[in-house]
Amino acid sequence: MLTRRDFLQVAAAAAAFTTPLGGMARAAALQKITQKELLEFDSIGQVTLLNFTDIHAHLMPVYFREPSVNIGVGEVNGLPPHLTGKDFLSHFGLKGGTLDSYMLTSEDFSSLAGEYGRVGGLAHMASLIRSIRAERPDNTLLVDCGDTWQGSYTSLQTRGEDMVTAMNALGVDVMVPHWEFTYGEERVKELIGKLKFPFLAGNVLDDEWQEPAFENTAFFERGGIKIAIVGQAFPYTPVANPRYMIPKWSFGIREEMVQAHVTKARAAGADLVVLASHDGFDVDRKLASRVEGIDVILTGHTHDAIPTAIKVKNTLLVASGSHGKFLARLDLDVKNKKVADFRFKLIPVLTDAITPDPEMTQVIKDLRAPYEAEMTKVLGRSDSLLYRRGNFNGTFDDLICQAIMEERDTQIALSPGFRWGASILPGQDIRVEDVYSQTSITYAKVYRQSMKGALLKDILEDVGDNLFNPDPYYQQGGDMVRVGGIGYTMNVAGAMGKRISDMTLLATGEPIDPGKEYVVGGWASVSPGTEGPEVYDLVSDHIERKKVVNMQPNRAVKVVNG
Repeated sequence: MLTRRDFLQVAAAAAAFTTPLGGMARAAALQKITQKELLEFDSIGQVTLLNFTDIHAHLMPVYFREPSVNIGVGEVNGLPPHLTGKDFLSHFGLKGGTLDSYMLTSEDFSSLAGEYGRVGGLAHMASLIRSIRAERPDNTLLVDCGDTWQGSYTSLQTRGEDMVTAMNALGVDVMVPHWEFTYGEERVKELIGKLKFPFLAGNVLDDEWQEPAFENTAFFERGGIKIAIVGQAFPYTPVANPRYMIPKWSFGIREEMVQAHVTKARAAGADLVVLASHDGFDVDRKLASRVEGIDVILTGHTHDAIPTAIKVKNTLLVASGSHGKFLARLDLDVKNKKVADFRFKLIPVLTDAITPDPEMTQVIKDLRAPYEAEMTKVLGRSDSLLYRRGNFNGTFDDLICQAIMEERDTQIALSPGFRWGASILPGQDIRVEDVYSQTSITYAKVYRQSMKGALLKDILEDVGDNLFNPDPYYQQGGDMVRVGGIGYTMNVAGAMGKRISDMTLLATGEPIDPGKEYVVGGWASVSPGTEGPEVYDLVSDHIERKKVVNMQPNRAVKVVNG
């Protein structure tokens, strides 16, 4: 018997791989999926919270592969979001080979991408938002949980202003920041002045006066309910990003300060208190267990997409993914200043099934027009899946490392464990804006320097502890630094400073000598005065020279747990 799955595979084969981006398979996959179906929801209560996060300046639809490795340590080992692939599907009762599997896991990604197509696109998200607002005109609140102004060609060229224009057009009600700060203090203040909605960062202080640098809370009324949105910026911004760009501001989780903001909001009559946070899921899970009075945490930073709201004590945690793949909807029935009932849906922004909003389509067209010719220039083609997300490696990061080693003549390359960056399917062209999707930062110089083997190990150990410290409050964000030219073993459960072993120089097979100097290239240094070419130029030149790239998964990093 020929199943639907068999038919789709035959249809894909019959297309003779003329394009990985369309054809009969996609038509078959999409024929039963409509915008109306994506929006289906049984409304309850007085309040509808809409939320997205970590869009990283992606105005246009993309492909984005979820991680195949997301390791949790300590008490969160094996809990969402630290489940991937078949384990993720099993935990949430989802089936492989479906839209859910495509949107939420890396399983069979390239094949399913050919069936379901791109995801996201701000004009498509705008259509969903406008439909929900039309249904619930007096009840809906739209929250942006940060990492919005950075991550694309146009955002870098306009220093974030394109996204301010887009978010104003989208009708965002409130936002919180992280990568926004990498444009520097003066530019951040300029862009805040252009916003039509509050910019909240209640955990950021002015160092000179030890006073709040930004507003901490905004109040709204929806459906007769007074709502307090408390804002939390990424607490380790000056560690993960250059301190010299924001020298006057200090950051931190500041749990006692969060409690004070929540208590004050309750005293001001708030019926519902929402923390719009860029802490990361595990940090917010711990925060929810310790701070009283938060009804909902809309959490960002770690790019997790979780199809249910997770309850911790009396707080609901919502994780809405990244890159505009999802619009999270949470309906709340509030009684006596408590959430009596709720209903949640992680709405897939499935591009081909959604009619783009005309107004937002025009806004995006206008924003992109001055740069269209340059950023859509084709540099080459990929014969393999290029992706970033994952605890230890991504093939696009491997391509960056390869480019650094070859173009700067180094033995070893280091690439930061950023989570942002769209995926490229096998057979797809690589354009200039695809490179910028992975590299568009304001401190992108590619350095070349000598490092002793001992320092290389220290770097890996430090990043490893930031990622796998069993206390979430000491996890400072990002995935493991990517490496080129070396291999090593990581013991996730090891003690601080003792996780890394068996470091090997791949070119010779020799162990890395702690006392020996090696020529190392890397980028995104947080040190001022770093010199070298811009990484997006270097990688673009490399791809143009190669014409065709084929990056297979990095097998030189071995992971053990115990």
